[in-house]
Amino acid sequence: MESLILIITASLFFTGIIGRVKSIAAGRKGPDVIQPLRDILRNLKKAPVYGDTTGIIFRAAPSIYIASLITAALCIPLGSRPGLISFQWDFVFFIYTMALGKFFMIIAALDTGSPFEGMGASREALFSLFMEPALFMIMGSFALLTGNSSFASIIAGLHGAAIPAAVSFTISGIAAAILMLTGMVENSRMPVDDPRTHLELTMIHEVMILDNSGFDLGMIMYGVCLKFSIFGAIIANLMIKPGTHLVVYTLLFLAVQAIFAVFTGLVESFMSRFRMKNNPQFIYTITTATLLVFLAVMHVAGIRGKIPW
Repeated sequence: MESLILIITASLFFTGIIGRVKSIAAGRKGPDVIQPLRDILRNLKKAPVYGDTTGIIFRAAPSIYIASLITAALCIPLGSRPGLISFQWDFVFFIYTMALGKFFMIIAALDTGSPFEGMGASREALFSLFMEPALFMIMGSFALLTGNSSFASIIAGLHGAAIPAAVSFTISGIAAAILMLTGMVENSRMPVDDPRTHLELTMIHEVMILDNSGFDLGMIMYGVCLKFSIFGAIIANLMIKPGTHLVVYTLLFLAVQAIFAVFTGLVESFMSRFRMKNNPQFIYTITTATLLVFLAVMHVAGIRGKIPW
């Protein structure tokens, strides 16, 4: 439960920090940190408007999307403390639960009958197809290295005495960097997508939700904040040693989330959006880096005798 509370707390300010960093980098005043939260609350107070061509899938998708993210957040441990949902190979359940929400958002975009939203849904599905192997390789390699299969036990084993501190810190740091990039791709941010654009031919996530409004749009907007915070929580678990006092762990957890948000804001401030044809190459690079981490972990595990070479 502590992990879920921290994830929700961080999600309330995550996109606001991104906006402040971008404002400062551009030399302008810009909105304050809680402005995105105000926008979400304003939309949640409004009734949604549905088109004549939309069906039950379009109406149910935002609720399923936010429910899938909350369920996935329940799997995230707080150091060695397991999440409310914890069992063997729970990280597989975590990845596919997040994919379930995205699947419903994709078919909801198709349900509108709009060719533009269908185009955005196709791009979103393609990027997700490339990113899922990266998540599986990271978690699978850590499971192989530690000999454990649940989120909490993997995190505890990664920072345990059986693995040298230098190896643990290096692999965790590389994995954290990859997860930062993965989180940006999963949320359709720079340099893959520009959340500020309003040109249908170049939008990805934004064009998928053109028909959403009111309460539904508010849930989708908060889903972006929550998904960022979920990836930040995984990064925090990799970087903070389990067993740290809860107060200290909470402060470090929020600091890691803030660093992730600042990193995202700086990338969006100083990098231009890639051409659409270059996006797969960028994602291939992330997947390749993940594969290198996987091979390094296999090598370490082989040295430790966990793999018969």
